[in-house]
Amino acid sequence: MLNNYESFDNSETSSRKSVLVQERVGLVATHMYKQFLDYQHATINTNDIFVQMIQNVQDVTDILKESFASRGITTQNIYIDTDVQKSVIILNVLWHKISFTTRCNFEPQALYRTNLNHMPSTRIMAIKGNYNEIMLGVKDHDEEMGKLLDNEVASLYIPPENTHSAIMKIKTLGDKEFKLNQVDAPREFTLKVLEVVCGGPGFYHEEGSRKSFNI
Repeated sequence: MLNNYESFDNSETSSRKSVLVQERVGLVATHMYKQFLDYQHATINTNDIFVQMIQNVQDVTDILKESFASRGITTQNIYIDTDVQKSVIILNVLWHKISFTTRCNFEPQALYRTNLNHMPSTRIMAIKGNYNEIMLGVKDHDEEMGKLLDNEVASLYIPPENTHSAIMKIKTLGDKEFKLNQVDAPREFTLKVLEVVCGGPGFYHEEGSRKSFNI
């Protein structure tokens, strides 16, 4: 009889544990499902913005060509390239190269907030240089992100709700944020990156160490 009671107690305890496990795992699944939906919706918004950016960059290219041609400067080094998947834009402006990419969105992510109310978002990164040249030999996402961050000029963070503002951050300005509605974001992000890269001081002369020579 004692063994029967013990068997009953064990069965009841096991049942309670099973319900508890189901509840807690269910909460995790619900949370991750919400993250997945946010990721899907933000990706749709990002793809829409990126398609518009391709047209914006093309417009910028055409205007630059007209401007330099009117000054008697050859325009053969002013052009735009895109990949087949429409996930990379490369803009070449004379001696400057700028790339835009969505290839940093391989998992749900959020923009950090100190109050822990983090903003779910995908991201468009602008980098200085030709994306294809920078990524030569890259083998995985970690290495790719390292290269992107090393060459980052600015990033545009796009939330799941298309009525909410996108956030633009310029690397040289640290944590400063600029809110852009998603209608204007493709144009404003393109122009700001162009201004930062091509409107700056340009390239500095490299100066190596000087050696002393006995004469």
